[in-house]
Amino acid sequence: MKIDSWRDLDAYENAFELQQAIFELSKTWPKSETYSLTDQIRRSSRSIGSNIAEAWAKRRYPAHFVSKLTDSDGELQETLHWLSSAGACGYTDLDASATLLAKAETVGRQIGSMINKHESFCF
Repeated sequence: MKIDSWRDLDAYENAFELQQAIFELSKTWPKSETYSLTDQIRRSSRSIGSNIAEAWAKRRYPAHFVSKLTDSDGELQETLHWLSSAGACGYTDLDASATLLAKAETVGRQIGSMINKHESFCF
């Protein structure tokens, strides 16, 4: 499959799906969390895909490409932290958490694969 844009990357597509699933779930959280947990998890989950898009734009420079992908992975880890926090507060049920964790693990593997095989994306 030819990749013409960051939109064609499986990692980006899955990161976007994760972001939207988190957005929908976070709509059900208490209003008291609007400017704390809700805001934090929405920001970090949105940053996963945005850093993948930025990495694509920087693929002429392998070190910068890898750096942006590493940032994306860092945002993924932050999102997982906030997801754990939401679970600890009783805002998510086990099924919702398990689904989001599985999506996040997939994205993490894809980002890791892109980092490990960065030469195939860079020119």
